Amino acid sequence: MQFPDGLAAAARAVEAHFQRILDAYNPLPVVEAMGYAASGGKRLRAYLVLESARIHDVDPVHAIWPATAIEAIHAYSLVHDDLPCMDDDDLRRGLPTLHRKWDEATAVLAGDALQTLGFELCLDPSGHPQAGVRADLALSLARAAGARGMVLGQALDMAAEAADGPLTLDQITALQAGKTGALITWSAQAGARLAQADIAPLTAYADAVGLAFQIWDDVLDVEGDAATVGKAVGKDAGRGKATFVSLLGLEEAKRRAAHLVHEACTALDVYGDKADGLRDCARFVISRDS
Repeated sequence: MQFPDGLAAAARAVEAHFQRILDAYNPLPVVEAMGYAASGGKRLRAYLVLESARIHDVDPVHAIWPATAIEAIHAYSLVHDDLPCMDDDDLRRGLPTLHRKWDEATAVLAGDALQTLGFELCLDPSGHPQAGVRADLALSLARAAGARGMVLGQALDMAAEAADGPLTLDQITALQAGKTGALITWSAQAGARLAQADIAPLTAYADAVGLAFQIWDDVLDVEGDAATVGKAVGKDAGRGKATFVSLLGLEEAKRRAAHLVHEACTALDVYGDKADGLRDCARFVISRDS
């Protein structure tokens, strides 16, 4: 299956699984808000879970659980990131952010519920017959999402805005390894974890892809169109915030991203042609316009 078709199939599978999960909840505003927050998007992280599972011959019936889990965690992070106390954004994926469509209290609760849902899905017995495998998924996700990973990256990002001077290139790289990279890396590792296989090749792949992803986000903040990107652009420059583009220059940032994609693809040599979908995914990261 070609990458665009695989990405679309992953999106459909996750949307359907989300709907089945949320249909079992009481039809409260917070549940509606959860569905709103979890809808749309590229589903890149879910694709990484499902594709890494496929190359390890893991049954999709099992893989859909961590694939949906990572999208729940990602959705929660976006809801909280958009809040007035964080980035104070009005648009997400071309639509009003959740706190604008509802209110801040609903946004906090929906984000909290999506976060806990992510761990519930990882631990559901339908995800894998072995409890130890499910526990490994949940433990590694907690580390990737928490104060050693995504939350750490967000905290460093907020601290940088209050700092006396801009961050260095090494500091931004470390920040983004947590804020963006940690969940991308977990997603690519998930298939190997389900198969109880070596996670090292997929870790190297995803670490490079995650950094390339963030560099390209910085490129889009300069070159992108808000209507296409689906959120405000030019905000980093307006705040005087250091980015990969401001430190490296636009063309060097693009070259750095392309080199990282090459590194990512090379890390997959151990899988041969079976990993071509993941290679195409890496190339997509630096060709997207949103």
